[in-house]
Amino acid sequence: MSGLPDLEGMDRKALLALWAATLGGEPPARLSRPFLRRILAWELQTRAAGGLPAAVKRRLESLAATQVGGRKSKMETATSPKLKPGGRLLREWNGVTHVVDVVEGGFLWRGERHRSLSAIARAITGAHWSGPRFFGLQESSTSARTALAKPRRTAA
Repeated sequence: MSGLPDLEGMDRKALLALWAATLGGEPPARLSRPFLRRILAWELQTRAAGGLPAAVKRRLESLAATQVGGRKSKMETATSPKLKPGGRLLREWNGVTHVVDVVEGGFLWRGERHRSLSAIARAITGAHWSGPRFFGLQESSTSARTALAKPRRTAA
């Protein structure tokens, strides 16, 4: 197995061979050489240090157990624990109130079924939006930072 100092000078073909030898299989398509180097460096360092701590392994296994085939299933991504079938989301955009109904396995907007809130937000705005953020289910990072920066008043 190659050591870390060898990674910087390796061409793509050598990095792919090291990936196959170290991680098995082929890397995802279109990974850049710098990214391949980073992943391989992390893996080699982890192995040199004796592997991941047991707590990290347990957490990763727990996360993997909640997913299907290494990726979240469509059903899991379409609804969250906060959104149960029968729920309704309202959002006003440019003077128009949009109503989205939460249904089993997705969402209904204007009589059409959608798998994600982001697809609906994109259809409404014409731009890429985080659906949960657009519908107010997630606080934007800017408002979260602002809230943290503001001192809280306490009753005296």
